[in-house]
Amino acid sequence: MEEQEIRELDKLTFREGMDELGRIVAALESNTLELEESLSQYEQGIALLRMLRGRLDSAQQRVDVLMGELEQTASDEEIDTNLNKA
Repeated sequence: MEEQEIRELDKLTFREGMDELGRIVAALESNTLELEESLSQYEQGIALLRMLRGRLDSAQQRVDVLMGELEQTASDEEIDTNLNKA
């Protein structure tokens, strides 16, 4: 896949990427493409899949960080207990 095509994939939203991947899968499953076009579509699908997985991994890391921050925050009970001691 060409570098320009990869840059174009990065511009897609996650939903657009999923839609494009679905279109590629449907085209490949239709069994109407010539061999060369099938290979090209397959290659583009793999690139899309890598990009989408990367975005999912990144989103998961962000969620993990946010959840870790929540766990470090004192609970309401702890805050109430500390206020009573003052």
